[in-house]
Amino acid sequence: MAEDIEDNPFLVREGIPPFDRMEAEHVVSAVEKALAEVETRLEVIEADLEPTWEGLMEPLEALDVPFEYAWGPVGHLLSVKNSEDLRKAHEEMQPKVVELSLRINQSRAIYEGAKALSEGTAWASLDEAQQRAVEHKLRHAEQAGVGLDGEEKERFQEISRELAKLSTDFSNHVLDAKKRFEFIVEDSARVEGWPQTLKQISAQSYTMAREDELSSVKEDAAEADPEEGPWRITLDYPSFGPFMQHHRNRDDREKLYRAFVTVASEGEFDNTELISQILRLRQEKAKLLGYDTYTALSLASKMAPGVDAVSGMFTDLRDPSRPHAETDLNDLREIAEVSGQTEPIARWDLAFWGERLREQRFDYTDDQLRPYFPLPKVLDGLFELTQRLFDVTIEAADGEAPVWHEDVQYFRVRSVDGEPIATFYLDPYSRPSEKRGGAWFNECLSRRVTDGEVRLPVVYLCCNGTPPVGDTPSLMSFNEVLTLFHEFGHGTQGMFTTVNYADVSGLNGVEWDAVELASQFLENFCYHRETLLGLTEHVETGERLPDDLFEKILASRNYQAGTQMLRQLEFGKTDIRLHDGFDPDGQETPFDVYRDVSSEMSVMKPVEGDRFLCSFGHIFAGGYAAGYYSYKWSEVLSADAFGAFEEAGLDNQEAVKEMGRKYRDTILALGGGRHPMDVFKDFRGRAPDTSALLRQQGLVDAE
Repeated sequence: MAEDIEDNPFLVREGIPPFDRMEAEHVVSAVEKALAEVETRLEVIEADLEPTWEGLMEPLEALDVPFEYAWGPVGHLLSVKNSEDLRKAHEEMQPKVVELSLRINQSRAIYEGAKALSEGTAWASLDEAQQRAVEHKLRHAEQAGVGLDGEEKERFQEISRELAKLSTDFSNHVLDAKKRFEFIVEDSARVEGWPQTLKQISAQSYTMAREDELSSVKEDAAEADPEEGPWRITLDYPSFGPFMQHHRNRDDREKLYRAFVTVASEGEFDNTELISQILRLRQEKAKLLGYDTYTALSLASKMAPGVDAVSGMFTDLRDPSRPHAETDLNDLREIAEVSGQTEPIARWDLAFWGERLREQRFDYTDDQLRPYFPLPKVLDGLFELTQRLFDVTIEAADGEAPVWHEDVQYFRVRSVDGEPIATFYLDPYSRPSEKRGGAWFNECLSRRVTDGEVRLPVVYLCCNGTPPVGDTPSLMSFNEVLTLFHEFGHGTQGMFTTVNYADVSGLNGVEWDAVELASQFLENFCYHRETLLGLTEHVETGERLPDDLFEKILASRNYQAGTQMLRQLEFGKTDIRLHDGFDPDGQETPFDVYRDVSSEMSVMKPVEGDRFLCSFGHIFAGGYAAGYYSYKWSEVLSADAFGAFEEAGLDNQEAVKEMGRKYRDTILALGGGRHPMDVFKDFRGRAPDTSALLRQQGLVDAE
């Protein structure tokens, strides 16, 4: 085996996966060996199981380890180091992985053993986290079709394989469609008004793209100049977002906007039919399992008690938000008209005039802020906050673990007395050619007991921030700072768990509509003076952010809050509608559903031909199907949780430390080992309500 491990890094079963040696050519043989290993061990469990924790649940949990090392890194590398060879290997092995996963979840012997454990005398001896793990095992089995037989079981398995492939295809189509698009600006007059950072990253993007084109013919590419160009704009958000905010040519903005809302909607990367196939198969899957709709199936394992509760939240948040959103739109119409725009305001005008109005009202620009937020200083401030709240220290450990790209950083987390708690990877920058868009948290290795010892968690934090330019470090926009805090908030729940059962440690086993609590909670500290100032150090002068700029950031926090609220509600309700009785074979299309929901939730209609759903990876390629509402559901929880710190006094260090310890010992420590409503009540002393979020965002009057 030692020789095999040396030859094939996916066969490692302990320590950090050797990402620096992992290649697509290793995947197939390693995954096949892992599948065979798991199959053999599974047969042993089924043949001689005892309905006890030690006789059933522990050996079942150990089955995850080969998957963690052989298959988990494949999915991770597909997100951060995508290549054609890796896709082919993933595509070849994914059906086999899905098949074995179904085999485990559909095992009658295991299901009956877990059921006997839940109903037997040994149940009372299990702690709450163990009981939750057993309950999750039973529900997963039932939702994996353990009760199906014959043709129904075969069809369920076929659907599961097809859905897994369609999800991967959907994501790859979005990546490929975005990668194919570029908008080149060569006239320096057309970049007037651009922030310096946009000029720098778009010039750098042009140079890198031309280098890639010419590398095969061994020619040198001319280096683009930030002031002279050319400049390359892509549909990756660090490029597209600032362009839409600052580019003055309205026709160009329209072209970019239409490209953005039609990504992966035509040609070889068209996701239109994939959407219908996914919805059709999800509905059939739900019916096979005895649910009326896929939404009902989804909510059966979530915190929300049912679709009525979700709809009630939509209404509770929409009604006070809509008047504010209408005011937002009228304000943009007014500034556009006063500034000389004669055409009616359109979707591609919103970001541009929104940024002009923000600059006018709050008198600062993104370019003024970026020099104060170099990534190294932001990390220092973030880690200081983490130490202040949770009594831990974070130290750089670059070189101590293998990485998949030279930009990736590695850190160790310890208690104040030096005991190791966890480690994490940070992959901070955009790489459009190989890394998917957005930002995300994921587990590399979960906390669990192996060979009688607790294995500490290792997590990934991946962002698509502005990359460094030359010797200048990454200068972050304030939104990028918020995104980093958001993902690190997820990381705290993954790293600070004290549960030793992998099925319910960290975010595992947490009801999906509660998983954003910790991430959104941490964002709130970006509006606390001492915390935010601690993130800043001007890249040239070393000065902290001036008080007047902090006050402007604070004043602008709820700028267009009504608009942003309705936008998220629009996405969430569209998702629910598509999965709650919608007929993919009927006259109404998914795009009709989106337009219908938009007429209710938005104060401006989508543009004709909008195909945003074709790139809505959260629900068609991620884990948010019939669950996108979770962002707002969790935000209600996070706003209320942060309210406890505000009530204690954010500048009262002892009170904050005490509250931070309580938060860590409940929200972060308990993971999926306790129902999130009970965990929230443990921390807050009561159930949450929507009023905290509405007050925080200025959508109702503070009491």
